[in-house]
Parts: sequence; C-alpha cells; structure tokens
Amino acid sequence: MLQIVAVVASVMFGIGALLSVYRIVVGPSVLDRVIASDVLVATIICALGAEMALNRHTDTLPVLLVLALFAVLGSLSVARFLPARDSA
Repeated sequence: MLQIVAVVASVMFGIGALLSVYRIVVGPSVLDRVIASDVLVATIICALGAEMALNRHTDTLPVLLVLALFAVLGSLSVARFLPARDSA
C-alpha cells in the first residue's frame, strides 16, 4: 500500500514539475517565470520531504533548508528590483 502512495505522489510531483518548467520556458512575462520557478522549488522541496518521510531519514534536511533560503531570497530580490526595471 505504501508503494502505491509513493508512486502516486511521485507522478503528481513530476507532473507539477513539468508544468512549472513549461511555464518557465513559455511564460509571457518575467513575473510568470518567477512564480513558476518558485513553484518548481516548492515542488522539489515537497518531493525531498516526502522521500525523507518514506525512507525515514533526515540526511537531506540541509538541502531543504538551503532550497527554502534560495526561494525566499530569489522572490524578494525579484520583487525588489522588477518594479524599478518596469518604470525605467
């Protein structure tokens, strides 16, 4: 039963990642690409967290923390500098 849940979760994470990569490539504006990259990072974080829960280990916890830090800093930097670029 646990293997079925793992496969279903993996497929859903994969579909979410592929859709966000599609939006990064095709997105008409910079904000669409930034939001899609945030969704991609969040999907990767959730997939790594699910893998940690299934295998009952905490080896990848520092990777999760670094990904979360980069996601927050990336979003804040784009939010800070994108309006200045649009008005110039």
